[in-house]
Amino acid sequence: MKKLALTLSVIAAMSAPVMAAGDAEAGKTKSAVCAACHGPDGNSPINMYPKIAGQQEAYLNKQLTEFRLAGKTGGAQGRMDPIMLGMAMNLSDQDIADLSAFYASQTQNANTTATANEHGQNLYMGGDVNRGITACIACHGPKGEGVPLAGFPAVAGQHEAYTKAQLTKFRDGQRNNDINGMMQDTSKKLTDEDIDALASYLGSLN
Repeated sequence: MKKLALTLSVIAAMSAPVMAAGDAEAGKTKSAVCAACHGPDGNSPINMYPKIAGQQEAYLNKQLTEFRLAGKTGGAQGRMDPIMLGMAMNLSDQDIADLSAFYASQTQNANTTATANEHGQNLYMGGDVNRGITACIACHGPKGEGVPLAGFPAVAGQHEAYTKAQLTKFRDGQRNNDINGMMQDTSKKLTDEDIDALASYLGSLN
């Protein structure tokens, strides 16, 4: 697993686009409109919207850029989301860099509702060889902290409802902006029970 993660990290790093330098203070000012859904510091109080406090700067930049692209192409490219594409469509590269820097500089609040469970833990740590499911730990790290160099996001402490929604979208092909289709390939092998268990386990990793 370590060799797989290292290989993927090198590949992703070599293909990663160069980002504009972000200014966290400028991003804080620009984030006022984002607070309604994500909270003033990126700790969304609404479980259907993600916590983005402390998320990797490069990952946030990628998502905002792809939301913007979806808005400009009518969903033909990028990441489709009815709310976010409208919010991101008029952002400049510098706006995106500043917002990403601001949220990355914040600290994620502990998730008090999610609970650890054996099924979710087993899938995260070891996958399921019989079903061809790769262990999540290979890309997202032992504590769900992600691998910044490779562009794999932190997933620990996330709202259960949001994680469930994203895994379901990857599984059903509604979201396809993952690196080399890895999340789609893994998620399509997950049952609803698997997704529920993983979402709850990930949420408990504070």
